[in-house]
Amino acid sequence: MNLLLIGDIVGKPGMRVTLAAVPYLREKEPIDFVIANAENAADGSGLSPNSYKRLIAAGVDCVTLGDHIYRRSEIVPVLKGETRIVKPANFPADAPGRTWTVVNSAAGVPVAVISVLGRVFMRPVDCPFHAVEKALAEIPPEVKIRVIDMHAEATSDKQLMARMVDGRVSAVLGTHTHVTTADEQILPGGTAMQCDVGMTGPYESILGRRIDRVLSTTLNFEPTHFDVATEDVRLAATVVNIDPATGRARSIRRLMVREVDLPITPASKELPPLM
Repeated sequence: MNLLLIGDIVGKPGMRVTLAAVPYLREKEPIDFVIANAENAADGSGLSPNSYKRLIAAGVDCVTLGDHIYRRSEIVPVLKGETRIVKPANFPADAPGRTWTVVNSAAGVPVAVISVLGRVFMRPVDCPFHAVEKALAEIPPEVKIRVIDMHAEATSDKQLMARMVDGRVSAVLGTHTHVTTADEQILPGGTAMQCDVGMTGPYESILGRRIDRVLSTTLNFEPTHFDVATEDVRLAATVVNIDPATGRARSIRRLMVREVDLPITPASKELPPLM
């Protein structure tokens, strides 16, 4: 099984390239299962119900989020009612959303998805390591493919997580920093890991935001709105090939797709305006 995890989708440019790239990649690679981190999909912060629905319709199997999960209150009913989206597992039990979920691929192979938030330089949350242990204990043992999206700043946290669960999950893939790391590897127990998958959005930017706005505020402290940038749009993702019988990773590789290189199809021309 080829599993694809798409790094932080940023604003309309990130949504646009994701909606165009996912159907293309599912056929070209081919890809059997798609996970997308969409916590920045709505104007750079949060996720709207409409964007969630469009990601699922485009072929995304499961959506993960992060520290901006509740930035848009209208997403709460989606978090409560949908099975293809998860909250960070180390959030409070009463916080809306599932701590883990299992979604079947098109071929009927079950895939468990867990998301956790790091604690170093992040908002105060419960221990991500204990939260993952709890989730793994709850997931049915017959579900062999298990993937963790660790949304965190510190690479040490992400490496520690991967080492802790090596041999018990298929992949630990990091998100949040918006910068792709070149440390993809298969650990001795068969778990694939990478500290950060990267950003899906405009690369002529500062982490997805307009350069002039960020630079101005940095230099003179005068507040400005950090608008989402628009140029050099790319999709950053990681592909992990997994043995469905054992859940062990066979290979891992980075993937970068430029929007300008994607084929223009009648379907992509007819996409309605992004919300």
